[in-house]
Amino acid sequence: MDKEQLKQELKSHIIKYLNLLEMTPESIGDSQPFFGEGGLGLDSIDSIELIVLLEREYGIKITDPKEGRKILIDVNTMADYILQHSPKT
Repeated sequence: MDKEQLKQELKSHIIKYLNLLEMTPESIGDSQPFFGEGGLGLDSIDSIELIVLLEREYGIKITDPKEGRKILIDVNTMADYILQHSPKT
């Protein structure tokens, strides 16, 4: 799977896992922050769901909160991490 396909798939998973039914994959920017001002407005509970998504869909287990903060920035950083670390891609 190439990076563009992965990003589209990831956006669909984010919408499903976080129950963001009012959003479409096209409405999520690749570099739009997940947290903070101007971002998707996610919170700490959402970050747990994103970690669950990584484990279930891509076989990536995040146990270090510092590592999670480096990965859960935006769609681009998640896609890059998945491409480097997932046994399923």
